[in-house]
Amino acid sequence: MTKILVGDIGGTKTTLAVVSPQQGSRDLLARKTFPSGKFSSLEAIIGEFLAGTDLVIDRAVFGIAGPVARGQVKTTNLPWCVEEVRLADAFGFSSVRLINDLEAMAYGVPHLEASELLVLNRGKPLKGGAIAVIAPGTGLGEAFLAWDGTRYRAHASEGGHADFAPKTLMERELLDYLNGQFGHVSYERVCSGPGISHIYEYLKRSGYGDEPPWLAKKLEDVEDATPVIVNAALDEKRSCELCVRTLDEFVSILGSEAGNLALKVLATRGVYLGGGIVPRILPFLKKTIFMKSFRDKGRYADLMARMPVDVVMAPDVALVGAACRALE
Repeated sequence: MTKILVGDIGGTKTTLAVVSPQQGSRDLLARKTFPSGKFSSLEAIIGEFLAGTDLVIDRAVFGIAGPVARGQVKTTNLPWCVEEVRLADAFGFSSVRLINDLEAMAYGVPHLEASELLVLNRGKPLKGGAIAVIAPGTGLGEAFLAWDGTRYRAHASEGGHADFAPKTLMERELLDYLNGQFGHVSYERVCSGPGISHIYEYLKRSGYGDEPPWLAKKLEDVEDATPVIVNAALDEKRSCELCVRTLDEFVSILGSEAGNLALKVLATRGVYLGGGIVPRILPFLKKTIFMKSFRDKGRYADLMARMPVDVVMAPDVALVGAACRALE
């Protein structure tokens, strides 16, 4: 029996898996993760994956970071141009479907079990209400689901690239600092993996905290400072106040933007936080900072307080979503 290849393609890693129409979206017959940046194209990753399996693939659906138009996408955080027709021709698939990576994650959300979620705000979910999905990782992904009377349909968004709107003096200063570097400052610049590094560097340069010598040494030779900063903030034995302040500011900004998205789509059924960073910073998300920023919407604070907010703990939700889209 023929199988379907599904993928979650992000700026940092690409995960491919195989599903069977007979066994459903959650039964992954084969699965492997690749470092995206070490490959020149998606074709190269697919070729390596298929070389390691004897499963017969008929068609494919890939969730990919970037805006998909006319069956093609130029990836946001990778130098790739991916086309449905080219992929189908290269591997002999009967069809290939590209969807935005957060659209894929959104398709997977309705299929999550309660055990795969961590509740930040129980709220009062409204049946048939819209659902918002936001995921900080290499970038900041956003999507939403709307009820069509029969089921939820996912819709892509590039809302993470909307203008960063500072609320505090520190955030306004951060905006000015990043404007000097990038010209345009989106939420993704401050609310993503690289965003954590940007916030840390600004706080250090502006005298909001001192960088301890042991941390400076750790940061000397690393390509990506974000994991070091996060680990230092979470280290109870040798905590770094500058790193803690960085994560507090990051979580506050994430809460504000999650609230913005929830307002824009009226997410009365719930808001779901996904992405690679979120499960690693749970102690900071559980503080009051996140929900305080989420609810801080003036006259609509009561509405925000009624919206359920959950953290997605399932690592393969985007693969499940791509499979659901393939099996529709």
